[in-house]
Amino acid sequence: MSAGGDDADRVREFTEFRQRMNERILAEPNQVVRRFFALDTQAYQAGALDVKTKELLGLVASLVLRCDDCISYHVAQCREAGVGREEFFEAFSVGLVVGGSIVIPHLRRAVDFLDRLEQGGADAPSSHDH
Repeated sequence: MSAGGDDADRVREFTEFRQRMNERILAEPNQVVRRFFALDTQAYQAGALDVKTKELLGLVASLVLRCDDCISYHVAQCREAGVGREEFFEAFSVGLVVGGSIVIPHLRRAVDFLDRLEQGGADAPSSHDH
C-alpha cells in the first residue's frame, strides 16, 4: 500500500472512530453528557467571532492542553474553515509559546495530521463534539 493510502486510512479511521463513538455515547440517556456535547457544538458556531477564528482558538487550546485527538479534530475543522498553511503555523507558534517545549511532540503529530489531510485523507469530521 502506498504512503498516500496509509495517510487516507489514518485520517478515515480517526474520523470514523470519533463519529461511531459519539453516536454510541449520545445513545445513552444521560442528559449531562448530551447537554455538554450540545454546548461544545454551540460554542464553535459563528457569533461575534467567525468559525475560522473559533477553530483556531480551539486548536491553540488543544495544543496547550496536549490532547492529540482534539488537535487532530481542530486541524481538520480549521482546514475545512479555510485556514491556510501559514495561518496554521502561526497558530502552532502561539500554542508552542504558551505551552512550552512539552508541546513539541503534539506539534509534530499536528503537522503530520495536516500533511495527511493535504495529501488527500478523508474528509474532516462532520460535527463538533471532540
